Amino acid sequence: MSHGSELPSTASAAAGGPTLKLDLIAGLTAAAVVLPKAMAYATVAGLPVAVGLYTALVPMVIYALLGTSRVLSVSSTTTLAILAGTELALVVPDGDPAHLLAASATLAALVGVMLMLAAVLRLGFVANFISAPVLTGFKAGIGCVILLDQIPKLFGLHITKQGFFHDLLTVVQHVPEAHLLTALVAVATMVVLIGMEKLWPHSPAPLVAVGGGIAASWLFGLKALGVSIVGTIPQGFPSLTMPDLTLVQQLIPGAMGIALMSFTETIAAGRAFVRNDDPRIDANRELIATGAANLGGALLGAMPAGGGTSQTAVVRAAGGRSQKASLVTAAAALATMLVLAPLLGLLPNSALAAVVIVYSVGLIQPKEFAAIRNIRNMEFRWACAAALGVLLFGTLNGILVAIIVSLVGLAAQTARPHVYALGRKPGTDVLRPLSAEHPEDERFEGLLVARPEGRIFFLNANAIADRLTELTEEFQPRVVVLDMSRVPDIEYSALQMLVEGDKRVAERGITLWIAGLNPGAMAMVQHAGLAEHLGRERMIFNAQTAIERFLAQNKKPA
Repeated sequence: MSHGSELPSTASAAAGGPTLKLDLIAGLTAAAVVLPKAMAYATVAGLPVAVGLYTALVPMVIYALLGTSRVLSVSSTTTLAILAGTELALVVPDGDPAHLLAASATLAALVGVMLMLAAVLRLGFVANFISAPVLTGFKAGIGCVILLDQIPKLFGLHITKQGFFHDLLTVVQHVPEAHLLTALVAVATMVVLIGMEKLWPHSPAPLVAVGGGIAASWLFGLKALGVSIVGTIPQGFPSLTMPDLTLVQQLIPGAMGIALMSFTETIAAGRAFVRNDDPRIDANRELIATGAANLGGALLGAMPAGGGTSQTAVVRAAGGRSQKASLVTAAAALATMLVLAPLLGLLPNSALAAVVIVYSVGLIQPKEFAAIRNIRNMEFRWACAAALGVLLFGTLNGILVAIIVSLVGLAAQTARPHVYALGRKPGTDVLRPLSAEHPEDERFEGLLVARPEGRIFFLNANAIADRLTELTEEFQPRVVVLDMSRVPDIEYSALQMLVEGDKRVAERGITLWIAGLNPGAMAMVQHAGLAEHLGRERMIFNAQTAIERFLAQNKKPA
């Protein structure tokens, strides 16, 4: 480990008691927020609420021991819950509890294995495959799916799911059949949650709301009045749950998507809360930590887990300094399982649905969409496409749509790179793109200095060649200087394009010079034999030198 990562630990040790006290307070505060949400997320996945508690215990402890973030809180998240629920519904359509638990264990184990395999292959960079605008759209789509999934529970309705837009219409049609008392419990829960968050950010609002729901259920006998409650929760330690190997083949595609989102969310949350004196977030180490957390959690009944931004924010806001805070939160989850399970069984399902909705609506960020649109319409369209992909094709296929949209967007950006005609700022050696803003920039009759930007490869070689042809037609030069200073690499197809381009311009009486080759690009030009073909006289150190040579060669006699 580097000295930079050891110093903060030493400082924490020196702080001793104060640091431990801060972690204790942060861990208990986080538990008040995390545990009710974990139970709610379990219901989103169609699992018993106890699974949420198991997920707030086992994965959290394992990550605390292995992870590189000091404050990241790892358990279930809204995105992972809805993805897991979608996959589990496919393999256990009848909703049998025993089969669901086995399927959930299999899914979490597969996610864990995939993450650890990705660590062995050093695939940490894969987290960057989903661009920020696309992730914004994907999460908005997920948020809409979660809201629609929970709304029937708010009103005590039961619908058959057949797709987002069909389900939306069905819910609207059945709202008049809502159970009034169930809806009142949900509204009261929301008022408590939203009111406390407004007045006291990062407060234990979920704990207060859940506690109020349990108290109301017990005092007024809500179950007898027709309000659905959670029901019996197993009391005691989580039992060993073995994966069902017969489901592996069916679950692999979904597990791949969940593994990707688990890692993406974990890295995003971990990096968001790094301080200057914290150790660096190691992407491949995070793969190992989250993989082990999911694999270990699977064997003890947990659902797929990952780092959560909102719960980590609570830890940081409460003064958490190390993973001791997460260990305290996990201890609180264990105490809840051992002591409070009977009380939790009284919790109205509509109160749990209210918790899910309040903490999932933040996935939909209209301001983010507006900000993206203000910068560039293309990225805005990517975000909208990712959101619609989730709504039209489902959450798991939505991941594939999000990745495809990101890759198509990347291809679109690289397929038509900028190729500028350069001029020289008067009185300087500064070369910059010719533009109406700088009409005074020097141009040189008979000379075109063109600068492509970015890697040149098979996808954009023809586009660059077409742009250079346009510039040649416009400027009618005798010499074209191709300034390659902004080109880090040239692929084989691009080298062929250069060779053919040299022949074409030569037929028109135009000479091609190449200037400013970077070492990597120079090596490719030499290997391809282009350097030998051009000769030293046409391989120039930089564009400014090329201009000086051209002016010297074309200097008119006095």
